[in-house]
Amino acid sequence: MANNCRMEYQASYKLLNKIDNPSDLRKLPLNSLPEVCSELREKIIDELSRNPGHFGSSLGVIELTVALHYVLNTPYDRIVWDVGHQAYGHKILTGRREWFSTNRKLNGMAPFPTPFESEYDTFTCGHASNSISAALGMAVAASQKKENRHIVAVIGDGAMSGGLAFEGLNNASSTPNNLLIILNDNNMAIDRSVGGMKQYLLNLHTSENYNRLRNRLSKQLFKWGWLNEDRRKSLLRFNNSLKSLLMQQQNIFEGLDIRYFGPIEGHDVQNLVKVLNEIKDMKGPKLLHIHTIKGKGYRPAEEAATEWHAPGLFNKETGERILPVTEGLPPLFQHVFGNTLLELAEKNDKIVGVTPAMPTGCSMNIMMKAMPDRVFDVGIAEGHAVTFSGGMAKDGLLPFCNIYSSFMQRAYDNVIHDVALQNLHVVFCLDRAGLVGEDGPTHHGVFDLAYMRPIPNLTIASPYDEHELRRLMYTAQLPDKGTFVIRYPRGRGVLPDWKCPLEEIKVGTGRKMHEGTDLAVLTLGPIGNVAAKAVERAEKEGYSIAHYDLRFLKPLDEALLHEVGKKFKRVVTIEDGVLKGGMGTAVLEFMADHEYTPVVKRLGIADKFIQHGPVKDLYQLCGLDENSIYNTIINSLKQ
Repeated sequence: MANNCRMEYQASYKLLNKIDNPSDLRKLPLNSLPEVCSELREKIIDELSRNPGHFGSSLGVIELTVALHYVLNTPYDRIVWDVGHQAYGHKILTGRREWFSTNRKLNGMAPFPTPFESEYDTFTCGHASNSISAALGMAVAASQKKENRHIVAVIGDGAMSGGLAFEGLNNASSTPNNLLIILNDNNMAIDRSVGGMKQYLLNLHTSENYNRLRNRLSKQLFKWGWLNEDRRKSLLRFNNSLKSLLMQQQNIFEGLDIRYFGPIEGHDVQNLVKVLNEIKDMKGPKLLHIHTIKGKGYRPAEEAATEWHAPGLFNKETGERILPVTEGLPPLFQHVFGNTLLELAEKNDKIVGVTPAMPTGCSMNIMMKAMPDRVFDVGIAEGHAVTFSGGMAKDGLLPFCNIYSSFMQRAYDNVIHDVALQNLHVVFCLDRAGLVGEDGPTHHGVFDLAYMRPIPNLTIASPYDEHELRRLMYTAQLPDKGTFVIRYPRGRGVLPDWKCPLEEIKVGTGRKMHEGTDLAVLTLGPIGNVAAKAVERAEKEGYSIAHYDLRFLKPLDEALLHEVGKKFKRVVTIEDGVLKGGMGTAVLEFMADHEYTPVVKRLGIADKFIQHGPVKDLYQLCGLDENSIYNTIINSLKQ
């Protein structure tokens, strides 16, 4: 019966069910596109109410998505999405309509566009701000290969605040290309957009009549043969100057010799088709600025865009979010961070908070609400967040800079050049460390231990549980601690009673969690709780297993490791990061340097990108679940 109801519901998509790829869409008359948009929006709402994902962003670009695939000859023509959670409608229209129900599931549809999944997905875009650079590269490649290929970059959800976007704009203005940049301006990232770019876009108004007149004049001059490329650029600069004079405003894009069109309504699909047809064949770089509403077409999402960025399960009829029961459960690590940060800031007036567009995602909004003048949301700009923190530390403040582990990869040079080199007192808190689940390989925070470990002047730690997180945060803000890195996972800890006294942990000290004589298990961070269960199982089988929580990757507890090296012939290291260069590697280096010769078995993330799926499934896939750890211990002993 349920299957019959499902088939009847699917049959209600009279137009969408006939679109297996964009060529089917292009067969439809223009006046049918609003209905396609309506059905596409309903499809996303229906599916995501039962299988959670990124919600508001894709609803906001439905009309743009339909218009682009209607006007362009995709996949020959390229659409580069930025950021990727705008692209659900794109996926449905490009052969994945029936597969969409598997979105974010293990072995199901990927959460973000990926060329490994579809030829319509032209570039990886899990993060932000890379579309202009990537699309410009494609445009230059098309030109070099004499291909008449349209290249479009769709940048939105606050991604224009990222530094890479400006680097791409700067290069686009000086490199011959016919790139079309579409700025999806919804005044949103995940939290409300901040900064000068946000205010600039709010205030940017350019006459559509003026653009129309200039377009006609330019076409006529080309037709008459009066306008070669050099004269076109001169005329463009003159027109930009004239517009600034007449309208008493300046346009940052046209200041870069990038033709600007808009802003226009982003939810009028027929007008979008008209405008795209008018400008797509124009020579030179151009930018179309559209205004959209995040969550468009679903009132709860329109009214609370941050909460509906990724709302989880919900009743699509009532808009009621179906929140999991959390009473009695341990808190999220991010909530422990947020509450502890405020507690520390109340006692230490030097402490300030810095986050790149994620105050809610990392729970820095707790301090932001209580001390708005001491928390800085810098927008999607991780490199700036790090260097900005370094500047404040240089002159006496104590920044807690919270950046998701995978996002910190974009600020690597800033950490080295602008903070560690000067041994500045900045506390980097890396949220979402380890495997993050359904967001997949673009978001797994598995590289931070390996890429941070070689940097001088860094202290690197990972808490076993919530109490240890609080104590490490307290320790990190004490005087003369230098640059301090604390990494912790997404999700919940293990202690419902998570509050504890704030006490110092001596830097570079681990602790023995369990005595044993047959084999030593070394862990770093919350994965130690899983290992502890495996050790307990082995004990019941008659084995004697020692368990050590290192706490610090750098500096290592050398006294602890000397004890292990002298006492044990077999060692198992366990970390929720990549094996190459991580904690296990550090232990091997120590043993080799001190001529200890235990057989060391390392558990961690192998040398490959891990797919998306529930965290529990991914840990089992990687051999980091309790059963896999237990089997590794037993097999090591039997050998």
